[in-house]
Amino acid sequence: MVTDLQRAGMWKRMAAWLFDSILLVVLAVGMGFLLSALVGYDSWNEKLDEAYARYETRYGVVFDISQEEYQAKTEAEKKIYDDAYAALIADQEAMGAYNMVINLTMVVTSLGILLAFMLLEFAVPLWLRDGRTLGKLIFGLGLMRSDGVKMNTMQLFVRTLLGKFTIETMVPVCVIILIFFSSMGLNGTLLLAALLLAQGACVGFTNGNCAIHDLLAGTVCVDYQSQMIFESSEALLEYKKKQAAERAARADY
Repeated sequence: MVTDLQRAGMWKRMAAWLFDSILLVVLAVGMGFLLSALVGYDSWNEKLDEAYARYETRYGVVFDISQEEYQAKTEAEKKIYDDAYAALIADQEAMGAYNMVINLTMVVTSLGILLAFMLLEFAVPLWLRDGRTLGKLIFGLGLMRSDGVKMNTMQLFVRTLLGKFTIETMVPVCVIILIFFSSMGLNGTLLLAALLLAQGACVGFTNGNCAIHDLLAGTVCVDYQSQMIFESSEALLEYKKKQAAERAARADY
């Protein structure tokens, strides 16, 4: 094992990330179903569907159409569609259900993903030590501070909560949800593209090929078998002193 930075192989990192992502998605979906049942999401969604169906039947329209389909309608058909949509918007009960569906979607999605991250990316690495998730354990990877010292709990917390959960996951998820509900269009797509480019630049051009979450936490992913990870800065300093003394002793001969 050596003190020089032993970068983790990109294929190993991708394999570990894929394995962890599959576990994360499964757990987040399970948490989401549990939370949606607790907050009564299905009942609000049913109320919204009933409101849509009521006005679609009354006006003989279908709300779920694309912009191209709307533009292809005749002026008379557009007038009927617009009247139906205006009546739906004016229905306070329907709009209340709509707002609840959006809010609960955000809450259930956010909490489900958060709980999954805190278990798989925070609790498990604390237990396995050296920031090792189950994927990193399988593929022989580890985490440390960029200076070679073992990462602390706060760094792991920042890496998980601020980096992986907030910036890399929830920002894209919220944008996608808002695009789905027609609250964001081109701006949302541009934001997703910018985040993807920033992530690619970080992985491609930083010294340790660090993603955004590693840059925020000051950590780096390494090959666990060949990388020396010191328990503290003092231990690292003592090791360097010992190495320097040994080199000096050999130089005397």
